[in-house]
Amino acid sequence: MGRWRDGTATLRVLGDGTGAGDPEAGPDAGPGAGPDAGPESGPEGGIPLIVAASYRARARGLLGRDGLTGAILLTPASGVHTFRMRFAIDVAYLDRRLTVLAVRTMRPGRLGRPRPRARHVLEAEAGAWERWGVRRGVRVAITPGASAPPPPSLG
Repeated sequence: MGRWRDGTATLRVLGDGTGAGDPEAGPDAGPGAGPDAGPESGPEGGIPLIVAASYRARARGLLGRDGLTGAILLTPASGVHTFRMRFAIDVAYLDRRLTVLAVRTMRPGRLGRPRPRARHVLEAEAGAWERWGVRRGVRVAITPGASAPPPPSLG
């Protein structure tokens, strides 16, 4: 679909990443790419997602927040840090087809090493990925829209 833009979207956790039933998702699939690839998990109706695509929005990320409802997508990104953060986060590294390459939990004050094939990074409060079924090899889908109010730095 082209370039990502700052704003809001909905995140859905799809099947096991085999691509069955996903003929439209190409290697550079952007926002809202591809239909369902399998059974969904996570909250009914999807997970509220903040998209941080500009340098300013990515640099701000979750800094200054006490928590997060849903998740935030940093794109393009291949690594993150938790310096000056107030809470632990779950981090999922995604490739260009929105397949999860790795998942980890990071406490505040840590530097995560960059993942070579990662093109996007998803962040959520610690424990969220386990509840929503996000794990290595799983595909996610992102549907642009107004699923959550944008934070002041993105609006």
